[in-house]
Amino acid sequence: MRFSRSMFKLANHIEYYSKFQPTSVTLKSLIDFARDGDIKQSYKFLRVELLIRWSHMRKEIDYLPSKLVEMPSFQLVNSLYEQSYSEVLAFKDVEPNASTLRNFTETLANIRRRHAEVVPTLAQAYMEFEKLSSSDMIEKSRIQYFYDRFFMNRIGVRTLIYQHTLLFGDEFPQNSQQAGIIDPMVDVAAVIHDAYATAKFLFVQASYPVPEIDLCSHNVQDHSTNRVTMVYIPSHLYHIVFELLKNSLRATVERYGLNAKSYPPVKVLIVKGHEDLTIQITDSGGGIPRSKLSRLFHYMYSTAPKPSIESGKSCIAGLGYGLPIARLYAKYFQGNLILSSVEDLGTSAYVSLKATAENASELLPIFNKSRYSYTTEKGSDWTVQYKS
Repeated sequence: MRFSRSMFKLANHIEYYSKFQPTSVTLKSLIDFARDGDIKQSYKFLRVELLIRWSHMRKEIDYLPSKLVEMPSFQLVNSLYEQSYSEVLAFKDVEPNASTLRNFTETLANIRRRHAEVVPTLAQAYMEFEKLSSSDMIEKSRIQYFYDRFFMNRIGVRTLIYQHTLLFGDEFPQNSQQAGIIDPMVDVAAVIHDAYATAKFLFVQASYPVPEIDLCSHNVQDHSTNRVTMVYIPSHLYHIVFELLKNSLRATVERYGLNAKSYPPVKVLIVKGHEDLTIQITDSGGGIPRSKLSRLFHYMYSTAPKPSIESGKSCIAGLGYGLPIARLYAKYFQGNLILSSVEDLGTSAYVSLKATAENASELLPIFNKSRYSYTTEKGSDWTVQYKS
């Protein structure tokens, strides 16, 4: 691929920082630091850690199909990361005085805003690529592999940046009880109701009827149906649940028709166990054939009609990256998202999250060129998972 002049200047730094493994933090360490850490510690950690994480992903771009990398939307994303990399690199040897710390925090806030549309922009790059070029299964597999890792890397970077700016910048968390981006008492049912309210608004805007949800909770530890809480990032939980509810609501409406007198509710069950908190979302939307179930996590695959990239209009579904990204949010702290379906009946989604903050450690990609060569070489290309 062709390198920009600025990327040539960064190449040696990318090579250097890519030799270090990213540092996986836990929800507990994040919340402990929010209570006891200071801005100098955060500055010294982030000015290195961000470069390490970005360098790992920049190395992987070299193994993508050149035609994809040359797409205008991909080039736009590339330029955003070059700029952000250069801005953080400028702090490499700068002592943390008051002015430097203020400038660093402002730089991180600007980076977060600059990268806000990276996910839809890369989705558009894929659409541009498929429109102009045919690709074989190996190329599609490489792209799927890269997108999973790139977006997981992005989730981690944005988590660290947002935690810093909420703790030490001019921004404030949505809830006063939050320790930065972390809420030590996330009301899981409340987040689900918020996600449903947003989905309902979206459906009304698209002139779609909206089925109800039927929500109940169970706490294994005290065998109660009391309010379930957990230590988590509320926005991550919201993102996961919103995508699943949206899909279930749409499937239900489309099965019974836009003019049906009533619709069966989408059932939501929250269960907090000793190790995991599980959210089950079950619909009566007709299910998905087993042959198509695994494809739902492929980027650019959707059971809804694909929207035009030129339309600029909002839509309920069809872009094809909602479920893959939702699963990454679930996996980010060692959780998972699994779909199970009964054809002609309905689909159940199971979101599993770590119930305790000390067990919820980041899952981060590590550059490993052998994975792009389809060799049998051993060695993990993700940070080591927590083992109880």
